[in-house]
Amino acid sequence: MALVGPDTEHNDSRFTWLINGTAHKELLFDGCRWAEGPVWFGDGGYLVWSDIPNNRMLRWAPDGIDGSVSVFRANSNYANGNTRDREGRLVSCEHGSRRVTRTEPDGSITVIADSYQGKRLNSPNDVVVKSDGTIWFTDPSYGIMSDYEGHKGEMELDGCHVFCFDPRDGSLTVVADDFDKPNGLAFSPDESMLYVADSASAHEPEKPRHIRAFQVSDDNALSGGEARFVLKQGFPDGFRVDTDGNVWTSAGAGIDVFAPEGDLLGRINFPQLVSNLVFGGPKRNRLFVTCTHELYSVYVTANGAQRP
Repeated sequence: MALVGPDTEHNDSRFTWLINGTAHKELLFDGCRWAEGPVWFGDGGYLVWSDIPNNRMLRWAPDGIDGSVSVFRANSNYANGNTRDREGRLVSCEHGSRRVTRTEPDGSITVIADSYQGKRLNSPNDVVVKSDGTIWFTDPSYGIMSDYEGHKGEMELDGCHVFCFDPRDGSLTVVADDFDKPNGLAFSPDESMLYVADSASAHEPEKPRHIRAFQVSDDNALSGGEARFVLKQGFPDGFRVDTDGNVWTSAGAGIDVFAPEGDLLGRINFPQLVSNLVFGGPKRNRLFVTCTHELYSVYVTANGAQRP
């Protein structure tokens, strides 16, 4: 386990109470091509994440002093974002198959969504499950832009949208259709707000580099959509929310932390481009960070809002 000293930038005194000044960033693994989609299994005490170009998913467990990494799933269909549903089942976005899937307890795969109104999805990117069991995911075109993170192909839909799947009736609904490249998404702790990143500036610098905030109605309709969290460097990819509603987002070679109102509180710098993160550990206070070729962790004094 390689230790890298803390490297933080403080914009607001509130940030001091979120960062553990004695904690170090721990390098847990180095050997990915583009690490993404970390998800914590609290009942098993391990982390799973995607290595998209290598078409595999990896597993880290704190065995021994340094922990151990093994292949969780080979031939992952170029899986990207992952989460767990309310029954603890793994839900994954697969670039290669252009679908969202669920892994059942017996290991079999159930397709949640692969088309909308008879047209194939682009390449589902990131996913979150609401407490009512609905599954929300983004569908940009990254996985069909080249053969590196999926299979090069053509868009069949009229754009890159945010979807909601309701398992109670099997319906798939477009809940937001005015994004350029929707990416990471997360609910506020009380689920009254849905935050969705637009990462279009990753390929076109003049495009958006912000996270938008939507109000969520009782029937899961969205309204609003202001650009509340605006990055000054990098672009927002994956992000998470803590129990106080602060947003922890990837932002270039680091993680920016925003207050719920949109104020930038501070930043944790990393050696490489950060793609995603998740709160894990028994108390959800260990931040696991996928960082280009590497997996890091760092203990913070905040706790993740979503279930581990």
